[in-house]
Amino acid sequence: MDIADTDRFKHRQIAFDPLHPDGQQAQSAARFLADVDGVLDCEPRSSLLLQVRYDLLKTTLQEIEEALRELGMHLDGALLFRLRRAMHYYMEETQRANWGCSHGEHNCTKKVFAKRYEALE
Repeated sequence: MDIADTDRFKHRQIAFDPLHPDGQQAQSAARFLADVDGVLDCEPRSSLLLQVRYDLLKTTLQEIEEALRELGMHLDGALLFRLRRAMHYYMEETQRANWGCSHGEHNCTKKVFAKRYEALE
């Protein structure tokens, strides 16, 4: 099973709540995510919008956003953002399950290569 880069590497935007005391949440989040395993690139597009690119085999949008919440950052709670977030969570969890990665299992690359090896036999 070969995984295309377009399926494996995700580009997402994370929007932050404008009412939070830290008016530069995107920059703060970018500094934190710069050293996180699986996050390939993060760039603030504005003070409240962060563009992030990550490896789905190592992390998910849900894990990234949960880590940001634990740091005290507030994500935008508008209906559009909540719906988009839920859709991405579901799609990524489904893709990882199809690749043989269980929920909450970090860095499932070994399992993907094992499945690939089994398919070649």
